[in-house]
Amino acid sequence: MILLIHGHPFDHTLWDPQAVALREAGYDVIAPDLRGYGTTPTVASEITYLSDFAADLARELDRHGARQAIIVGVSMGGQIAMEFYRRYPDRVAGLILSDTSPVGETEEGRRYRNDLADRLLAEGMTGYAAEVLDKMITPYHVNALPGVAEHVRRMMLATSPAGAAAALRGRAERPDYQDTLETVRVPTLILVGTEDPYTPLADAELIRKLVPGSDLVVVDGAGHLPGLEKPEQVNAALLAFLNSHFPIERIPAEA
Repeated sequence: MILLIHGHPFDHTLWDPQAVALREAGYDVIAPDLRGYGTTPTVASEITYLSDFAADLARELDRHGARQAIIVGVSMGGQIAMEFYRRYPDRVAGLILSDTSPVGETEEGRRYRNDLADRLLAEGMTGYAAEVLDKMITPYHVNALPGVAEHVRRMMLATSPAGAAAALRGRAERPDYQDTLETVRVPTLILVGTEDPYTPLADAELIRKLVPGSDLVVVDGAGHLPGLEKPEQVNAALLAFLNSHFPIERIPAEA
């Protein structure tokens, strides 16, 4: 079983190119919408911690009868994957971390996320989506890949401001995962776009340094969402990693 965790402020369709390729290769894939995103109900609380998302995903695996899974996360989804490993290490068969950072939140970052949460509740998603589109994907791809740009824009505009704000407040309190990553003993793949302004190559290299035996794939010409910008390259990297460590006949057994 492979669990795909999307980032903020998106939904499960962020992983569509990978979900299709993985299923065609014979893998079982779960790609849920996180709490407060996509088709899930608007959150009632003012804050959603990364631990809340991790607990939700553990229950999602339970619903599918999966004792273990290969946990895949991008951006905030990567931090949720690290939190999942911290809390449920025996349920993680492998890790794939894309365009994410293990470093705990700074005081400046805490203020930024809480201020942004206030703004989204007051103004909605429209202004924010317009401002960050050419950071989520490269400015070049905004024009060169109009279908991808529209997909990213559509996900952001469809996101519940309340759900996004609650997640932002939770991420403002996120712990440092460097100690956790040093304990990882499952096959691990790290992906990063060369043009990522949010979690650059240095963050990916830090994860590789922390996780013994991990592999790093650098996706040339991609920003924060290489799975949409360079799907062929990302899919090839995922399948090479999976075929090496989890060929179909050796994927984790379901409970």
